[in-house]
This record gives sequence, C-alpha cells and structure tokens, in this order.
Amino acid sequence: MKTWMFAALALAAAVLTSAPADADGPDYFQDQLKPFFDKPSFVAPGPAFDAKACMAGKSIFSIPVSSANPFTANIEKAMAAAASKVGFKFTTWENQGQSSQWVQGMNAAMNEKASLIDLLAGTDPRVLVPQIREARAASIPVVPSHYNGKEQSDVVRKNADADIPIDYFKAGALLVDWAVVQTKGNMNALVLISTGALSTDSMVAGINAELKHCDHCKTKVMNFPVVDWGTRITPNVQSALLSDPTVNYIIVIYDSMSQFVVPAVIAANATQRIQMDAFNGTPFVLGLVQDGKVQMDIGENLDWIGDAIIDAEMRILCGLPQVRDAKIPFYIFDSHNAADAGKPPQLSQGYGAAYIDGYEKLWKLK
Repeated sequence: MKTWMFAALALAAAVLTSAPADADGPDYFQDQLKPFFDKPSFVAPGPAFDAKACMAGKSIFSIPVSSANPFTANIEKAMAAAASKVGFKFTTWENQGQSSQWVQGMNAAMNEKASLIDLLAGTDPRVLVPQIREARAASIPVVPSHYNGKEQSDVVRKNADADIPIDYFKAGALLVDWAVVQTKGNMNALVLISTGALSTDSMVAGINAELKHCDHCKTKVMNFPVVDWGTRITPNVQSALLSDPTVNYIIVIYDSMSQFVVPAVIAANATQRIQMDAFNGTPFVLGLVQDGKVQMDIGENLDWIGDAIIDAEMRILCGLPQVRDAKIPFYIFDSHNAADAGKPPQLSQGYGAAYIDGYEKLWKLK
C-alpha cells in the first residue's frame, strides 16, 4: 500500500475550522484512491458510429478560455488532431482570455456558419448569452467543454445547448483522501483555491464533502485569483506557515499554483513538515513530483481530453444521444510512477495508450 497525504477546505475564506466527525477509518480514504493508481483503461462513452460519414461537410469552431494557457492550447491541438483523423474542419479562435475576444470568436464562428461552437475550459457561457441566443437562432449548438463538474450540468445547460463536464468534485475529494492518509487522519491543511470558475466551486464542494469523513481534519482556505498568483501566493503562504507551525499539508486545487508555493515552503523553512498535493498533471509539476517538492499530482491526459470532447461533440452533430459523462479518467502520479511521464515530463505521457485504439474503433476508423 502506498503512503498518502492530507488535506481539506472550508468554504469561507481563511479561518481554521474542524471537519465534522464521522466513523470512517483510514481504510475508507485508501479505498477511494486505489482505482486511480492503475493506468487508465478506455471506457466508451456511447455506442460506436461512423464518424467520417456523419461528419462529412460539418465543422467545429472552438473558443478556448485563453490561447496563452498551455493547458487549453494543448487540448486544442489534440482536438485538431482528432478532427484531422476523422476528416472535418476544426477551427481554434486564438485569444488572450478577454471576454470581448470570446464575443469576437462567437461572431466569427457564426459568420463561418460553423456546425457547432465549443467553449473550452473556462470560456464562460454566462457572459455570452446574447451571442449564444443568436447562434441558437442560426441552429448552431454551443457547448462548453471541460468547464464544469458533472453535478453542475443542469446549471450550465441553462445558457448552453449541452456541456462536456469532468468530475471536478471527485478530484477535490481525492486531494483530501490522499492528504488524510498521509497525515494519518490528523491533517491541518492550507487549501489554495481560485474562485470565479465553476470548476473551483465543484472542487471545493468535493473537498468539503470528503472532509466530513475525517474526525480530526482542519483547514485554512486561501483564495488567490489567477491574476494574483505570481504576486500573492508566495508571501501569503509563507506568512501562514510561519504563523501556524502546526500546519502539516498544503492542498493546491490547480497544480500550476505550486510553482509559487514551493518557494514559500522553502522560505518558511518548512520543507520537513509540509507536503503538497495538486490536480491537473501539468508537466513541470510532475517534474516537481520527481524532485520530491510535490508529493502527488492527479493527472489528466490532454490528448485523451481532446479526443473525448471531439467524440461528444460529433455525437451531437450526428444526432446521437448526448454524452453526460465523457469518461475522461484521472491518474495519480507520485514518487513511484512520476518518471513514466518522461524526464523532463512530457504532455500526455505516462497514462498508457488505451484511448488511441479505443477512439479509432469507436469512430469506426479501423
């Protein structure tokens, strides 16, 4: 059995709170983690279909939250590769994350008479309501992808025609499971969040739900908007560690934040008492796992994500039942397997290749 970590969070802002007591022992938390140590297997989200035939003459226009974000930029590349494999037009709207640029992208997609508009990983349909209504009037479905948790679909679909969620709730819960095992149920954690995105709300809900299973867990929530990561995380985390020497874990909901957390831990002379877990599987963070500066990172294969989104959106355009669960898997990287991601770590490496053959068969390409 592997060794583990701790974690937690409350919803307020920065107060230490005790999680509600319950009867679950260490086996509960270990059992939650077990399925995520095996290389992900491919699970079809729906029946096979002739993708080439049904996508002939159709197109998808994707507006990522920001082209400057390596995470979304690489999913876009994976989506484009999948579209090329099937044989239909795929367009990425380059932008720098400004809502005005998303509006321009919506207008461009409608001018091009796209068959479907994809809003990737944070492009917010709530600020595009007039444009979405216009797209609907032109019979162009608008679909947010990798934007929200599964439990938030009904909310998202009020402003969109469909959604392709991932299990952010479970990701948040797993961060707690790991940290609780690592701290033997005596976790006192800083939980770093970044509010504004629905994904954050879902992860926070998952964290809070899992904390109810821990009798002696305490958390202090620290909220840093994305624009403040580079200036506020390091000094504020350092201060929190110095002011409370009983803090023994740090949970980071988006792993790119960890580049600013590691210097804070070092500056606070807390490397011996603090460990950290995170979510996303960003390559440089997997490098930090290899170096022992981050204990665990829940990874997502960006190529797999791209294929899953294209699959779900093709099903919409082909008149097939909408996918409620795109079957995008998580995989836990720690010191035992982080080297599988390469040295230095590479995007989408270390997850196995089950999805490649899986989607080709699912789309009847072979």
